[in-house]
Amino acid sequence: MDLDPLLISRIQFAFVVSFHILFPAFTIGLASFIAVLEGLYYKTDDPVYLRLSRFWTKIFAVSFGMGVVSGIVMSFQFGTNWSEFAYSASNVFGPLLAYEVVTAFFLEATFLGILLFGRERVPKGVHLFAAIMVAFGTFLSTFWILAANSWMQTPAGIDYRDGMFYVESWTAAIFNPSFGVRFLHMVTAAFLTTAFFVIAVGGWYLLKGKFRGPARIMFSMTFWLVAVLAPAQIIFGDMHGLNTFQHQPAKVAAMEGHWETQSGAPLLLFGLPDQEAETTHFAFGIPNLASLILTHSLDGEVPGLSDFAIDERPYMPVLFWTFRIMVGIGFVMAGMALLSLILRWRGTLFTAHWFHRLSIATLPLGFLAVLTGWITTEMGRYPWVVYGYMRLEDAVTPSLTGPMALASLLVYIVVYAAVFSAGAYYIARIIQSGPDDDPPIATPSTSGAHPKRPLSAPEESLSPAE
Repeated sequence: MDLDPLLISRIQFAFVVSFHILFPAFTIGLASFIAVLEGLYYKTDDPVYLRLSRFWTKIFAVSFGMGVVSGIVMSFQFGTNWSEFAYSASNVFGPLLAYEVVTAFFLEATFLGILLFGRERVPKGVHLFAAIMVAFGTFLSTFWILAANSWMQTPAGIDYRDGMFYVESWTAAIFNPSFGVRFLHMVTAAFLTTAFFVIAVGGWYLLKGKFRGPARIMFSMTFWLVAVLAPAQIIFGDMHGLNTFQHQPAKVAAMEGHWETQSGAPLLLFGLPDQEAETTHFAFGIPNLASLILTHSLDGEVPGLSDFAIDERPYMPVLFWTFRIMVGIGFVMAGMALLSLILRWRGTLFTAHWFHRLSIATLPLGFLAVLTGWITTEMGRYPWVVYGYMRLEDAVTPSLTGPMALASLLVYIVVYAAVFSAGAYYIARIIQSGPDDDPPIATPSTSGAHPKRPLSAPEESLSPAE
């Protein structure tokens, strides 16, 4: 069997990044939720916020750990499978990834220790500050990673010569043409992913009649958030689409399912794109709507994929459906937000068990939307690694063989399956146990309770200070 190292490397990177993105998409929003809970506890001294913060911090710690492990492996692949890209783009990628580690990862790791282990050891204000810093660290990490990825999509601020990228303007490179809308779109997606996870857990507790106080709070708080962010995400998605239409028209043509350039293009709701025949079978859509959305004119011209060279066309069948799944989930989320407002107005938000069942069913929607969105974004860039500059076949490691790439892919699949299964099982156990009942409200001791010997600290810290 002739194993293509390029194809296997693409599959491997897609597998690893798809696994990894689930955890940042969850922890970005969860860190901010924990910070809000800590702030409410600091302000009100209500133990229910302490219970919720302890509960979600446990889940955050597990998710953060799995995200770190999968992220490290992903960065290794730049050297093992994509060394030509790593070398060529080192002047850009090296500093950006280093900034992410120095400013974001170190910040998160430092204050996460205080968040996890410092409640009985530091004042409440310091613990709240640690929660805020962890949340801020997730935003910094998102900033640098999306700056790097957006630069690959819309490169700017560089000079490309002799196969190397040289930075001429860091401001232009970081704040490249697609960075702003990508950042808004991704952060909002992360918050919605977390929100529907929290909603599902709260809905399950309400349905089972367990932990009623914490369940009502998490259910209500997150639906208020969804009521704002779900409509906002539709707007941000439209902005992202317009930006892509300007800078990557072939991607938009594949997403829309159009093969021929046309004025007054319809918005296809359904169809079966055929890459070989260059047609979309059983196409059904709304006349002129694609032109109206993309050009703000009913007669605006929308390019078709046939306008582009065959070797520069992304694979339409995948993009066509992943894009529709992502958009469809966005409208489902907006519909859930509307239903929650109606039930809240009627006073039945916490008693409508049919809605609680529906909320539980929405748990995977955020993760699925993130995955399909990333597939659309990354596969739509084909055949470019750095759009317009470096192609995939020029970026892969020259000495890499098919069997080597396949062996590493199989190892990743086995290891990741074990890690994900263990992590998911542990998170499920935490959810099953629920928020702690009446956790102790500790005040750090400032008297003579400090251990005199370093080795006595662990034993004495097992019991919170009186």
